[in-house]
Amino acid sequence: MNDTSLSRPNFHLKEEIRDYWSKRSETFDLAFGHRIPPGPEFAAWQRPIREQLGTAPLKVLELACGTGEVTRLIHDLGHDVTALDFSEAMLAVARTKHAGKDRLRFVLADAEDTREPAGVYDAIVCRHLVWTLTAPEEAFREWHRLLKPGGKLLVFDGDWAKPTRLGRLASFLIRQLDRIIGPDNHYDGALSDRHAGIMRELPFGHGLTSDRLEPMLKQAGFGHTVRLSHAPIAAAQRRTANLRNRLRTLVYRRFILCAAR
Repeated sequence: MNDTSLSRPNFHLKEEIRDYWSKRSETFDLAFGHRIPPGPEFAAWQRPIREQLGTAPLKVLELACGTGEVTRLIHDLGHDVTALDFSEAMLAVARTKHAGKDRLRFVLADAEDTREPAGVYDAIVCRHLVWTLTAPEEAFREWHRLLKPGGKLLVFDGDWAKPTRLGRLASFLIRQLDRIIGPDNHYDGALSDRHAGIMRELPFGHGLTSDRLEPMLKQAGFGHTVRLSHAPIAAAQRRTANLRNRLRTLVYRRFILCAAR
């Protein structure tokens, strides 16, 4: 098998992923769990970033920034942020949202092959990216390359393939609510079949956990890792969510992992 035949499946999958997220860009912030509203939820998402990165201004790379919600969390802490995404449609929303801000650069690039210079970033932050990687081992080596010695990688993600035991009950109740009051068209909506199709083709399509991710990061060269609880974020989300979205916080097991170079 030659190099071309190896790369073509990944290429087509990447194009499918790009097209899927680009189509969602206009309404992405209306989907529960993506927009981060001010107040308790904003504070809960920002807390792990503050605690792991510290308070001194850093040079931070945000991978798969999407519409720029996590970008705000990082930038508001005083860091210089390079926010990267490979969907121009997503970046257009993020650029509009953050128009006129200094210490902020948006870049159209692939998170698995950023083309950024080596050893220039103090930290890398990503939310809900790792599960979408088509070549995770190569991506982790790339991220290790980008960090300064002692730099940190902060990952927010989850196992989106297997609901928890409580999550199976929550999913059943959500389906009943959908039947009674109608579906939430912003929560994947008509694109949900595409979402499932993409997941089937991904290395983490059968589930991503911190237990699986941690040794892969160490294999890529990362050292000390710290596991953080996602529970405070879920609790903050439930404070202002409707019943259907409160149930959604129970469906999947989410995690936060910080690894040092």
